[in-house]
Amino acid sequence: MFNKIKEECGIFGVYSKKPEKLAYMTCVGLSALQHRGEESCGIAINNDGVISYHKDQGLVSDVFTNEVLDKLPEGNMSIGHVRYSTTGTSKKENAQPIVIRHKKGNLAVAHNGNITNAIELKQELEDNGAIFTTTSDTEVICHIIVKERLKAKSAEEAVANTMKVLKGAYSLVIMTPQKLIACRDPQGFRPLCMGKLGDDIIFASESCALDICGAEFIRDVKPGEIIVVKDGEIQSIEYDTKEKKGMCVFEYIYFARPDSILEGMSVHEFREITGRYLAKQNPVDADIVAAVPDSGVDAALGYSKESKIPYDIVFTKSKYIGRTFIQNTQNKRKKLVALKLNPLKNTIKGKKIVLIDDSIVRGTTLTGIIKTLRKAGAKEIHLRISSPEFIDVCYFGTDVDSKENLIANGRTVEEIRQIIGADSLEFLSIENLKEITKGCNMDEFCMGCFTGKYPIEVPKEIKKNRFEEKISNKN
Repeated sequence: MFNKIKEECGIFGVYSKKPEKLAYMTCVGLSALQHRGEESCGIAINNDGVISYHKDQGLVSDVFTNEVLDKLPEGNMSIGHVRYSTTGTSKKENAQPIVIRHKKGNLAVAHNGNITNAIELKQELEDNGAIFTTTSDTEVICHIIVKERLKAKSAEEAVANTMKVLKGAYSLVIMTPQKLIACRDPQGFRPLCMGKLGDDIIFASESCALDICGAEFIRDVKPGEIIVVKDGEIQSIEYDTKEKKGMCVFEYIYFARPDSILEGMSVHEFREITGRYLAKQNPVDADIVAAVPDSGVDAALGYSKESKIPYDIVFTKSKYIGRTFIQNTQNKRKKLVALKLNPLKNTIKGKKIVLIDDSIVRGTTLTGIIKTLRKAGAKEIHLRISSPEFIDVCYFGTDVDSKENLIANGRTVEEIRQIIGADSLEFLSIENLKEITKGCNMDEFCMGCFTGKYPIEVPKEIKKNRFEEKISNKN
């Protein structure tokens, strides 16, 4: 299962007035979004209506060597994707962008999010003869766009009609023969922003991807908005602004890079403020404030500043050990955690430590970390979490499709503390989290994983591999 919340996908798109080697810029942009997905990646280039692409499993730096990038043609449009699978398993055929050739031209789509009614839509499409080659809900989106495009006067009209039937989270970049289209679901679950580099128009999941390309941030794509770029001209279509909004608050807490700005607020600043609120909630006498690297660093700095307790480093983190959550057995994960985090014994010995992390999912990783600190001589360990208790399922693009392994599900904070082995434990309160979000441009956020209440109706159950279920398991 999982020890940490797993990343989303990341999307990137470029429109240029004149053909140029966009593969390199797209590769750079995807590298900045690598934290959002490490399973697979892909780039599609539009060269005068002809779409060429390359995609594979692996990191951006491994998949897109100079040799591969050189082989991709020049073009005036490009889209890219980094993937972590929330629907469909990690297979090469599920890598994005998905490219489709149909009666009215070529189409390429890259998607960040999770379509909650994908099964129903897929069944309806199959009943009408559609054939699927992946197990990703993104292919469902592609089929509906094509279906609507055969009836619509324009690609953007087809996208708007598609949005009318999709439920759930979707930030999309879509490439047609002549247009680059970006859109965001009416709730705005997943981030998407627009920037400019000279005459080039760029879309990205996070502003850090614009920064690394040297582009100027223009604005966030609004929830329910469709932006069309053709011949260098930008057209905005607001599909629906009446529905309840709800960007995933975990984008601020964990998913996004600290150097990104989402909905007008610095991610680093948001996390630092969570640490300040934690320090106010339940002050503790301690010698140092420390972080579980790297997810707790920003909040730990905020806690230190507010409490006046000095910040120090208690672990050295290896940069060359893979992500612990992708290991398929608990024993392997424990071994990798031990290899990844080595304690600084001279800093730890005899100290009362406030240890900060962003969340607790299963609790197994933090249990091991606290045991390591004890073994290194820590006198006291006071665990502080910069988010509320994770008690419920996420339906909109994170890999939490079951409550049964969430440590906070059905347990009190004291019971969690005893299991993990800390001297004290405190989570950021829901009230304080809501107060912090007031500094953002968006008025409402999805906090369903913390409250069980969601901006829209959710399905009774949702399975990551629901398109691959064996016949014997189906009702």
